[in-house]
Amino acid sequence: MRWKLTVRVGPKVTRSTFVAVAEALDELEARARELAVTAPDKVVDAKFKRFEPVEQVVARLELAGPERFVSSVRVGVDVRGDGSMEAYRGRVRREVIAERDSESALTALRRTVAQDDHDG
Repeated sequence: MRWKLTVRVGPKVTRSTFVAVAEALDELEARARELAVTAPDKVVDAKFKRFEPVEQVVARLELAGPERFVSSVRVGVDVRGDGSMEAYRGRVRREVIAERDSESALTALRRTVAQDDHDG
């Protein structure tokens, strides 16, 4: 069983594989926090519309596993231009993972992965 982490920052894509889901989640969290700190926090004016930093996805981190071809768990985190994060489930049809009480997006992601991994 392998877990695949894909990190997209602008046009740059990096992929890593992990044997344990805990290792993959630790790396995803470390990279997401690093990218959130360095988020540009700039308004983009596209002539027809202004995009505030919170509306811009500056990085997307996706985790898939443990199966090789058709992963039963597909989750990720979008890092916004203002440094905020939003966790989601799915790939083509992404569903936002609701944060409970004082959870962060990363904590909600970990909870969902533990739930999906246990259910599968």
